[in-house]
Amino acid sequence: MMSSEAARRRYALIQFLTWLPPGLTMAPMVLLMSVRGLDIAQIGLVFAAYSAVIVVMELPTGGLADVIGRRVVLAVAAAVNVVGLVTMALADSVWPFLVASVLKGVARALSSGPAQAWYVDALHAAEGPEADLKPGLAVGATAGAVALTIGALTGGLLPLVARGDALAVPVWAAAGASVVLLVTVLWAMPETRTARGGAVRGARGRVAEVMRDVPATIVDGIRLGLTDRGLGRLLLVSIAAGVMLNGIELLTPGRLAALTGRADTASAAYAVVTALGFAANAAGSLAAPAVARLAGGSVRAAVLATIVVAGAVAALAASAGLNGRVGIVAAGVAYVLIFAGASVAELLRGELIHRRVASGRRATVMSVDSLQLQFGAMLSSVALAPLANAAGTGVAWTAAAVIVLGSALLYVRLPAPRPAFGDPLVERNSVEGHNRA
Repeated sequence: MMSSEAARRRYALIQFLTWLPPGLTMAPMVLLMSVRGLDIAQIGLVFAAYSAVIVVMELPTGGLADVIGRRVVLAVAAAVNVVGLVTMALADSVWPFLVASVLKGVARALSSGPAQAWYVDALHAAEGPEADLKPGLAVGATAGAVALTIGALTGGLLPLVARGDALAVPVWAAAGASVVLLVTVLWAMPETRTARGGAVRGARGRVAEVMRDVPATIVDGIRLGLTDRGLGRLLLVSIAAGVMLNGIELLTPGRLAALTGRADTASAAYAVVTALGFAANAAGSLAAPAVARLAGGSVRAAVLATIVVAGAVAALAASAGLNGRVGIVAAGVAYVLIFAGASVAELLRGELIHRRVASGRRATVMSVDSLQLQFGAMLSSVALAPLANAAGTGVAWTAAAVIVLGSALLYVRLPAPRPAFGDPLVERNSVEGHNRA
């Protein structure tokens, strides 16, 4: 059996390698499409295709991970991402970029839950169902944030020193990082059991048998979210987070372009501001367990962190009235507070979710959560962008702040978690306790 410390290290490594490719492509992606002839409407179509694929595939892929295993699904995600990134690096018109975006969306949907579900299962196997999830989840979230920070800075600087097709260089680097992820997943993620059977199936079973199990797993995950009021409220928080995150990512580049007056300097400023936010995300993830102790529990700490995020988004909205370097610095400070607070709230919310979900539904519920986040992002694109055009960026960010603040109410009087029956470890401990009584 793998030790909890070994599982924690491997989970952190996998999280780092999972988030390094999107970090590397964050800065050059839009510019690459622009220099290869796509207009803003076509670029928007490419982004919309990515979100649409995730929304459609999120639940089926989560159920698939619960049926055939986390390692298989995450390895396939890495392989698909390699193909998508190579396609993007070579694309020269809208259709190849659309294909690349679809492939990346498939990879994102496949990878949204398996690694975390694998870690929680490994920790429960090593320490039992009452094991403290916070330290390992914090290390994993920190590793992902560090990867995004390094990737964003590297992806923004590589085109300055590369020759030839400079904007494609970070994309090729991201494809290479995905290959490393594929190899690492195959080596570092031994599975001792699957959620629905208690043990890894002999040869994963026949494809037809597996696919028959997926819809049932999905229905179970959705039913759990509807019948467990506490879990349903925790999942709704993700919609507000999606509205907020997409709102600031959608509107900040234009705001910085207005402050700097040039697209290239705006891109550099955005890379720095984003890197600061990701660094704060890493620090917040590490601090989350301590914040929970100081606040007297995970629920109280999540509420306080959510209030901090709402205040920081409101400060970002207020900074829309500033000009020049003062405006850029204000945006950077707001980003630090937003991402630090959001990382604390998200990690503690994840812990609260896991304590309500049995192993057999864990990856599915993680996919439901990711789906909620994407749904919030879609709402943000539909509502906040027109609001910004009509009333200004500051008004749109103020609306996002109000939504985040309102989501803090979902934690108030959160119902106590039910025993996660369906998880063999929990059932075994419950039976043993009953027999001792």
